[in-house]
Amino acid sequence: MNELLQQVRVIDPVSGTDTIADLLICQGMIQAISSPEVPLEIPPNTTIIDGQGLILGAGLVELYSHSGEPGFEERETLASLAAAAQAGGFTRIAILPDTKPAIDSPATLNLCQTKLGKLNKSTDNLDNFPKNSSNKLPLFYLWGALTQGVAGKQMTELTELAGAGIVGFADGQPIENLALMRRLLEYLQPFAKPVALALGDRSLEGGGVAREGLNSLTFGLAGNPHLSETVYLAALLELLTAIPTPVHIMGVSTRRGVELIAEAKSRGISLTASTTWLHLICNTQDLATYNSSLRLQPPLGDPEDQQALIAGIKTGVLDTIAINHTPYTYAEKTVAFSDAPPGAIGLELALPLLWQHLVATKKLTALQLWQSLSTKPAQCLQQTLSPLTPNQPAEVILFDPQKIWQCNAESLESIAPNTSWLGQEIKGRVIKTWHS
Repeated sequence: MNELLQQVRVIDPVSGTDTIADLLICQGMIQAISSPEVPLEIPPNTTIIDGQGLILGAGLVELYSHSGEPGFEERETLASLAAAAQAGGFTRIAILPDTKPAIDSPATLNLCQTKLGKLNKSTDNLDNFPKNSSNKLPLFYLWGALTQGVAGKQMTELTELAGAGIVGFADGQPIENLALMRRLLEYLQPFAKPVALALGDRSLEGGGVAREGLNSLTFGLAGNPHLSETVYLAALLELLTAIPTPVHIMGVSTRRGVELIAEAKSRGISLTASTTWLHLICNTQDLATYNSSLRLQPPLGDPEDQQALIAGIKTGVLDTIAINHTPYTYAEKTVAFSDAPPGAIGLELALPLLWQHLVATKKLTALQLWQSLSTKPAQCLQQTLSPLTPNQPAEVILFDPQKIWQCNAESLESIAPNTSWLGQEIKGRVIKTWHS
């Protein structure tokens, strides 16, 4: 099938360009891009798409999200997760190992790989896949657990997992035992695989559900101090100074956390860092609604934290924006804010809401946003994306930043409803995905 997008805005995060062009896709490959010197030759039987006002960009890459399957299929299945990712423009997605059973051995890894293999074979059924997709699954990658049962107590058989096909090592939860963390960093060095580490000192958190400060006091929510993140991060950075294992720091959420990351990078410590999309567009003032879908871990920061995180993405101190898609059932989240499990969905919502909050308001450029959602997370996974140039695979998405849609159970591909935007109107949506 041949498709010509005329006068579309082409954002290529690989080459760092943002231009208006005509672009021809033939049989899953970028065939040609127009220029004043080289007009396009349109082959027969080509579908022409008016691209004015639309954005064609590289497929997005999610660094860490949660799957309900296996073990919690009532929250999210691999099929619904794949559909949500595709509908949101994510062509690659890495899954954390906190399934049931956890991905902490080659046997449980093989279980998940088998389920993904079956899902791949089932995508011929168009009824189960987003209407805007190329009817091809996103590329799934599986993190292997650092500790057995992701419980932070005893390390897994790292060598066996490393050779079984994991993308890298992560628990998705902080490992409180720093002696165990030290051993892990020493043992992980030879594998040369991505290592992602979560932040948080549980003893300092003290059961807090909101970032400690004026707003947590005003709303009567138990406070979780900034120190719970920064003390743990400072200790971790000291370990990395002594044991130079390259790592990715997950979910930075505080202004001081950004400062510590910047200082560590200036000293030459080999690390990358991310924040999540919700921490960039929400803050503790939004907790006035007591919407349990804003109960997150780490909790939302104060406005000062939010501004520091945005600046961190803009300057590159923070490398990537993660979605950390965390599905829960309606019953699990329809409780008092303090009783709700932390987490929210976001694969279908992140790009339009980030665009409206950050690009439309000129806090980030379109290219900065796209790089933080595509090429940079790919690099953290030790992968590369193809440039949007002729004779390259078309792993691209078409985004309409002006399209209005209603966020509800009928419009979402995810079967989990835990988002504070449920029932609201959203501006911007991915309208087509190509993935050869």
